[in-house]
Amino acid sequence: MENTSISVTAFRDMIEVGGNNLNENAEYVNSLNVFPVPDGDTGTNMNLSFTSGMEHVKNTEEETIHDIAKALAKGLLMGARGNSGVILSQLFRGFSKGLENVETEITAQTLAAAFQSGVDTAYKAVMKPVEGTILTVARESAEAGVAVAEHSDDVIEVMRAVQEAAQKALDNTPEQLPVLKEVGVVDSGGQGLLFIYTGFLESLTGEAVPVNTLDPESTDITELAHNDNFFNASHSVDTEDIKYGYCTEIMVKLGAGKTVTDEFDYDTFRNYLDGLGDSLLVVADDEVVKVHVHTEAPGEVMNYGQKFGELIKIKVDNMRRQHDDILTGKGSGKEHEEQPKQPTKKAKFAIISVAAGEGVHELFRSLGVTQIINGGQTMNPSTQDILEAIEKAHAENIIILPNNSNIFMAANQAAAVSETPACVVETRSINQGLASLLGFNENATLEENKAAMTEELDNVVSGSITNAIRDTSIDGVTIKDGDYMGIIEKDIKVANADLETATIETINEMLADDSEIVTLIYGEDVTEDQANAIAEAIEDQHDEIEVEVVNGKQPVYHYLISAE
Repeated sequence: MENTSISVTAFRDMIEVGGNNLNENAEYVNSLNVFPVPDGDTGTNMNLSFTSGMEHVKNTEEETIHDIAKALAKGLLMGARGNSGVILSQLFRGFSKGLENVETEITAQTLAAAFQSGVDTAYKAVMKPVEGTILTVARESAEAGVAVAEHSDDVIEVMRAVQEAAQKALDNTPEQLPVLKEVGVVDSGGQGLLFIYTGFLESLTGEAVPVNTLDPESTDITELAHNDNFFNASHSVDTEDIKYGYCTEIMVKLGAGKTVTDEFDYDTFRNYLDGLGDSLLVVADDEVVKVHVHTEAPGEVMNYGQKFGELIKIKVDNMRRQHDDILTGKGSGKEHEEQPKQPTKKAKFAIISVAAGEGVHELFRSLGVTQIINGGQTMNPSTQDILEAIEKAHAENIIILPNNSNIFMAANQAAAVSETPACVVETRSINQGLASLLGFNENATLEENKAAMTEELDNVVSGSITNAIRDTSIDGVTIKDGDYMGIIEKDIKVANADLETATIETINEMLADDSEIVTLIYGEDVTEDQANAIAEAIEDQHDEIEVEVVNGKQPVYHYLISAE
């Protein structure tokens, strides 16, 4: 019997079963990206993100297919955690677009088109898509669904094609990413997506669908160690050589006002503005489009925006003049230093940092950070968490320090949808976050601060010490369960059964000829005497090195280390 459509009730059931299937298998997904430090959290991030979407669906009173899909997308957007959660939110944002104007039934052709729309949206959101990731699994599965829909009206056949192609694409990810093949695993984000799609299929058929899985107990497995290279969403600008002089921001209420002549189309709108400058960012929903662009023609940007609706926000900064003022000392703000700030007045800048550990929090506050989001490894904040911190900061400009590459996309997504101008300095570690603050200048612009703070990241080498949670071998380093691992930047360089030995060996690996200062931040499982013993040993070995010991009280990592 042919199943030609999916009803509203069946669609809600698909979402619930897909989400529950991911939830039940989240720990397995986590096991695929163990580094082997205990911070593999792709499954957790995807599960929390999708759960947020499910909650929005449950709470919506609307009963059309499109409204339910929009609620799912909205919940995913606000709950997105980690790179995998953000990409998942973009997949279902596009999926929702593909179901626009669909009220009571999803046909086979519409279902396939919705999956393809999700892929198109997600690929646009990622600056440098890399094959062998969740994006590949999404793309190849959508292509299979579209192919089947060309000759079949059966929604189950389309969904089965999507699920089977997702499994096939996932199985092939080790052939596309060498790091996966080295340790014998598939991409964790793709695995999470497969569990969702499998739940969709099981909901439609009422039958269990087998999924190929690895046995993590018998397989050496690792985190996709360099995933931060796959999703680089930086929009930094070199203020020393400004090609486009006006930082221009507009917000348009679509369809409103007396100047409307054109119907809004995202691709047409974005492509036109792309020809007017660089650092373009366009975020839109059904009611509002927000634009950030560096251009020589801010008036043209505004005039173009008015073709689609009413301008409800305009901001233009002359970046050349601002840059000249910084160089000449004008506008230094010294005349304002002695004026007391009004409690209700917004500060010019607020810096938001993601960090774990009371001591680390205090360290950031002492260097000028105004808002701390408790999190990091194993605790990635959501887009909503970051937006709430932006609101609490009560400032005219926001700088976000994620201090973890897996928070980059959520932070960039929050900055993009924030009503307050915000940027992300893509700090990969606590050490980089602390170093970046040396580049902050209260009298500079947001873009200038981003550039200066990013430049500071090259002046510090970051390291950390934590326990291995299983036997494995990575890049020639043999690691046993329980060993103390020394991680420098993104790579495991040291493994030793003794904590002090592992830490000293790691610091020695980090030092360069011009190194002068080592900062040793010790965690909640380390005593002050243990940390001081390591500091004394390093200073005895290197007369030119000064070691500063700080009680960070951080979890997971016994030591966070920086060498400058």
